[in-house]
Amino acid sequence: MTARRIPVVATMLVLIAVATMVALGFWQLRRLAWKEALIAKYTAAERYSSQVPFPRSAAEQADAMYRFSTFDCAHVVSLSEHSGRSAADQSGWAHVATCDVAGGGRAEAVLGWSRDPAPVAWPGGAVRGLIGPGRAAPLRVVAVPPLAGLEAMAHPDPRDIPNNHFAYAVQWFLFAATALVIYVIALRRRLSARD
Repeated sequence: MTARRIPVVATMLVLIAVATMVALGFWQLRRLAWKEALIAKYTAAERYSSQVPFPRSAAEQADAMYRFSTFDCAHVVSLSEHSGRSAADQSGWAHVATCDVAGGGRAEAVLGWSRDPAPVAWPGGAVRGLIGPGRAAPLRVVAVPPLAGLEAMAHPDPRDIPNNHFAYAVQWFLFAATALVIYVIALRRRLSARD
Protein backbone atom coordinates (compact mmCIF):
# COMPACT_ATOMS: atom_id res chain seq x y z
CA MET A 1 0.00 0.00 0.00
CA THR A 2 1.27 3.40 -0.87
CA ALA A 3 0.13 6.60 0.74
CA ARG A 4 -1.10 8.08 -2.56
CA ARG A 5 -3.55 5.17 -3.05
CA ILE A 6 -5.17 5.45 0.38
CA PRO A 7 -8.33 7.63 0.27
CA VAL A 8 -7.51 10.53 2.58
CA VAL A 9 -11.03 11.84 3.25
CA ALA A 10 -12.52 8.39 3.97
CA THR A 11 -9.56 7.49 6.19
CA MET A 12 -9.89 10.73 8.15
CA LEU A 13 -13.62 10.19 8.63
CA VAL A 14 -13.07 6.64 9.92
CA LEU A 15 -10.29 7.77 12.26
CA ILE A 16 -12.47 10.59 13.62
CA ALA A 17 -15.34 8.13 14.18
CA VAL A 18 -13.00 5.65 15.91
CA ALA A 19 -11.51 8.39 18.10
CA THR A 20 -15.03 9.52 19.06
CA MET A 21 -16.04 5.97 20.01
CA VAL A 22 -12.88 5.49 22.09
CA ALA A 23 -13.53 8.83 23.83
CA LEU A 24 -17.09 7.71 24.60
CA GLY A 25 -15.69 4.48 26.07
CA PHE A 26 -13.40 6.41 28.41
CA TRP A 27 -16.28 8.75 29.30
CA GLN A 28 -18.31 5.70 30.35
CA LEU A 29 -15.40 4.51 32.52
CA ARG A 30 -15.39 7.91 34.26
CA ARG A 31 -19.17 7.59 34.72
CA LEU A 32 -18.58 4.13 36.23
CA ALA A 33 -16.28 5.57 38.90
CA TRP A 34 -18.79 8.36 39.61
CA LYS A 35 -21.72 5.91 39.87
CA GLU A 36 -19.79 3.55 42.18
CA ALA A 37 -18.96 6.48 44.49
CA LEU A 38 -22.60 7.60 44.43
CA ILE A 39 -23.89 4.11 45.30
CA ALA A 40 -21.31 3.84 48.11
CA LYS A 41 -22.46 7.22 49.47
CA TYR A 42 -26.12 6.17 49.37
CA THR A 43 -25.35 2.78 50.92
CA ALA A 44 -23.56 4.54 53.79
CA ALA A 45 -26.56 6.89 54.20
CA GLU A 46 -28.80 3.89 54.93
CA ARG A 47 -26.99 3.44 58.24
CA TYR A 48 -27.83 6.95 59.47
CA SER A 49 -30.76 6.93 61.86
CA SER A 50 -31.20 10.69 62.17
CA GLN A 51 -33.95 12.37 60.17
CA VAL A 52 -33.08 15.07 57.62
CA PRO A 53 -35.24 18.05 56.65
CA PHE A 54 -37.29 17.43 53.53
CA PRO A 55 -35.06 18.54 50.63
CA ARG A 56 -36.10 21.53 48.52
CA SER A 57 -33.13 22.03 46.17
CA ALA A 58 -31.29 19.59 43.90
CA ALA A 59 -28.22 19.69 46.19
CA GLU A 60 -30.36 18.91 49.23
CA GLN A 61 -32.03 16.04 47.33
CA ALA A 62 -28.67 14.41 46.60
CA ASP A 63 -27.68 14.59 50.28
CA ALA A 64 -31.06 13.34 51.54
CA MET A 65 -31.36 10.21 49.42
CA TYR A 66 -31.91 7.00 51.42
CA ARG A 67 -32.40 8.98 54.65
CA PHE A 68 -35.54 9.42 56.73
CA SER A 69 -37.54 12.61 56.35
CA THR A 70 -41.06 13.99 56.77
CA PHE A 71 -43.16 16.15 54.47
CA ASP A 72 -46.72 17.40 54.42
CA CYS A 73 -48.77 16.26 51.43
CA ALA A 74 -50.85 19.43 51.12
CA HIS A 75 -52.76 18.20 48.07
CA VAL A 76 -53.01 14.72 46.54
CA VAL A 77 -52.53 15.25 42.80
CA SER A 78 -53.10 11.60 41.90
CA LEU A 79 -53.21 8.10 43.35
CA SER A 80 -51.77 5.19 41.38
CA GLU A 81 -50.73 1.57 41.75
CA HIS A 82 -47.50 0.02 40.50
CA SER A 83 -46.00 -3.41 40.87
CA GLY A 84 -43.89 -3.54 44.02
CA ARG A 85 -42.46 -5.68 46.76
CA SER A 86 -43.43 -5.74 50.39
CA ALA A 87 -41.03 -5.52 53.31
CA ALA A 88 -41.53 -9.32 53.56
CA ASP A 89 -40.32 -9.61 49.90
CA GLN A 90 -43.72 -10.55 48.47
CA SER A 91 -44.80 -9.31 45.06
CA GLY A 92 -47.93 -7.20 44.84
CA TRP A 93 -48.87 -3.55 44.48
CA ALA A 94 -47.30 -0.32 45.68
CA HIS A 95 -49.89 2.39 46.28
CA VAL A 96 -48.42 5.79 45.40
CA ALA A 97 -49.75 9.30 45.95
CA THR A 98 -48.27 12.14 43.93
CA CYS A 99 -48.40 15.15 46.23
CA ASP A 100 -48.01 18.88 46.14
CA VAL A 101 -45.70 19.49 49.08
CA ALA A 102 -46.59 22.19 51.59
CA GLY A 103 -44.15 25.03 50.96
CA GLY A 104 -43.70 24.14 47.27
CA GLY A 105 -42.55 21.30 45.10
CA ARG A 106 -43.84 17.86 44.33
CA ALA A 107 -43.06 14.42 45.76
CA GLU A 108 -44.38 10.89 45.66
CA ALA A 109 -45.59 9.21 48.83
CA VAL A 110 -45.42 5.43 48.62
CA LEU A 111 -48.26 4.78 51.03
CA GLY A 112 -47.68 1.05 51.36
CA TRP A 113 -48.15 -2.37 49.79
CA SER A 114 -51.04 -4.74 49.21
CA ARG A 115 -51.88 -7.82 47.19
CA ASP A 116 -54.91 -5.99 45.79
CA PRO A 117 -54.43 -3.40 43.02
CA ALA A 118 -57.70 -1.68 43.91
CA PRO A 119 -57.16 2.04 44.57
CA VAL A 120 -57.05 3.23 48.17
CA ALA A 121 -58.46 6.43 49.60
CA TRP A 122 -55.98 8.80 51.23
CA PRO A 123 -56.66 12.50 51.78
CA GLY A 124 -53.05 13.60 52.26
CA GLY A 125 -51.24 14.77 55.37
CA ALA A 126 -47.92 14.07 57.03
CA VAL A 127 -45.69 11.42 55.46
CA ARG A 128 -42.62 10.11 57.27
CA GLY A 129 -40.38 7.65 55.56
CA LEU A 130 -37.27 6.80 53.60
CA ILE A 131 -36.37 9.00 50.61
CA GLY A 132 -35.60 7.44 47.26
CA PRO A 133 -35.68 8.49 43.60
CA GLY A 134 -39.18 9.10 42.24
CA ARG A 135 -40.98 8.24 39.02
CA ALA A 136 -43.48 11.07 38.41
CA ALA A 137 -41.71 13.45 40.82
CA PRO A 138 -38.03 13.99 41.69
CA LEU A 139 -38.40 12.21 45.04
CA ARG A 140 -40.45 9.47 46.59
CA VAL A 141 -40.83 8.79 50.27
CA VAL A 142 -41.65 5.21 51.27
CA ALA A 143 -43.93 5.69 54.27
CA VAL A 144 -42.72 4.21 57.55
CA PRO A 145 -45.10 3.23 59.04
CA PRO A 146 -47.35 2.59 56.02
CA LEU A 147 -50.45 4.72 55.52
CA ALA A 148 -54.05 4.16 54.34
CA GLY A 149 -54.28 0.77 56.10
CA LEU A 150 -51.63 -0.80 53.86
CA GLU A 151 -48.72 -3.10 54.69
CA ALA A 152 -45.06 -2.08 54.75
CA MET A 153 -43.24 -1.63 51.44
CA ALA A 154 -39.69 -2.73 50.78
CA HIS A 155 -37.34 0.18 51.41
CA PRO A 156 -35.62 1.79 48.44
CA ASP A 157 -32.23 0.17 47.93
CA PRO A 158 -29.30 2.10 46.41
CA ARG A 159 -27.97 -1.18 45.04
CA ASP A 160 -30.95 -1.14 42.64
CA ILE A 161 -29.55 1.93 40.87
CA PRO A 162 -28.49 0.82 37.37
CA ASN A 163 -24.73 0.76 37.00
CA ASN A 164 -24.00 -0.60 33.53
CA HIS A 165 -21.35 1.91 32.53
CA PHE A 166 -18.63 -0.74 32.23
CA ALA A 167 -20.73 -2.66 29.70
CA TYR A 168 -21.31 0.56 27.76
CA ALA A 169 -17.57 1.31 27.77
CA VAL A 170 -16.80 -2.17 26.43
CA GLN A 171 -19.43 -1.69 23.72
CA TRP A 172 -17.89 1.62 22.58
CA PHE A 173 -14.40 0.08 22.47
CA LEU A 174 -15.75 -2.90 20.48
CA PHE A 175 -17.55 -0.54 18.07
CA ALA A 176 -14.29 1.35 17.55
CA ALA A 177 -12.31 -1.86 16.95
CA THR A 178 -15.00 -3.23 14.61
CA ALA A 179 -15.10 0.00 12.58
CA LEU A 180 -11.32 -0.04 12.24
CA VAL A 181 -11.17 -3.71 11.21
CA ILE A 182 -13.97 -3.27 8.66
CA TYR A 183 -12.27 -0.22 7.19
CA VAL A 184 -8.90 -1.97 6.91
CA ILE A 185 -10.54 -4.99 5.19
CA ALA A 186 -12.43 -2.70 2.77
CA LEU A 187 -9.27 -0.71 2.06
CA ARG A 188 -7.25 -3.86 1.32
CA ARG A 189 -9.93 -5.13 -1.05
CA ARG A 190 -10.03 -1.79 -2.82
CA LEU A 191 -6.27 -1.61 -3.19
CA SER A 192 -5.93 -5.23 -4.31
CA ALA A 193 -8.66 -4.66 -6.93
CA ARG A 194 -6.60 -1.79 -8.36
CA ASP A 195 -3.46 -3.94 -8.68
